[in-house]
Amino acid sequence: MTIAQELDSQKGICQDVIFPPGDLYSDEPPLESELHLEQIILLLKCLKWLWRDRNDFYVAGNLTIYYSPRQLKSEHFRGPDFFVVLGTERKSRKSWVVWEEDGKYPNVILEILSQSTAKTDKDLKKKIYQDTFRTHDYFWFDPYTEEFAGFHLVDGEYQPLQASEQGHLWSHQLGLYLGIYQGLLRFFTRDGQLVATPEETAEQAQETAEQAEQKAEQAKQKAEQAEQKAEEAEQKAEQAEQKAEEAEQKAEQAEQKAERLVAKLRELNIDPETI
Repeated sequence: MTIAQELDSQKGICQDVIFPPGDLYSDEPPLESELHLEQIILLLKCLKWLWRDRNDFYVAGNLTIYYSPRQLKSEHFRGPDFFVVLGTERKSRKSWVVWEEDGKYPNVILEILSQSTAKTDKDLKKKIYQDTFRTHDYFWFDPYTEEFAGFHLVDGEYQPLQASEQGHLWSHQLGLYLGIYQGLLRFFTRDGQLVATPEETAEQAQETAEQAEQKAEQAKQKAEQAEQKAEEAEQKAEQAEQKAEEAEQKAEQAEQKAERLVAKLRELNIDPETI
């Protein structure tokens, strides 16, 4: 079959194929930079590690959320940079489909700002997350300028969160603070402790083990020094006892000499008392 004949045979098939419009807008554009990806991965790792014993949440980054009232994936969808859903099953998903998840929307959303998305994140998305999603906690963060803000839903409207003395913002839903640490956004516990990654936890455990080993070695050295001092003290006590015995022997010898002298004087009819 020639190429022309093959193309003619495929005309019927091609006519039945429906192609989407070329200008179809995707709500999940490529990440702006490596730093954006690093920030998302960091938040995912920290929260999953902190809640490793829990199975009642779902956390994802740069994943599409479908929320069409008509249950159509061709309309009404968003792709937050980071979001958390509470009170749901912890399992792998290709996307978050609201009508397949008992109508649940994210409890927490974080958008990572960039020059191309900042206006949308602060205006349109904020309004959608407030009015449609009813997401309780919404944050945004710029890893380059370190602009950081957070909002909590009160009576249907977002109210700005007030920063703590450390500059951290409290997430009512997560029960954690969010704050900037070494240029990136991190989680902190209620008492201000940094939520570690698995790698940081391993490093801390290794450091703790090394410190414990050092302390054990120091304790061993102190015990050896104490034992050495005890031995030296015992030697000194033995030497003192030996000297005492020698002094006692000399005293006995002197006493014996004195007794012999007295006896000799008496043999000579000399009274020792008169000498």
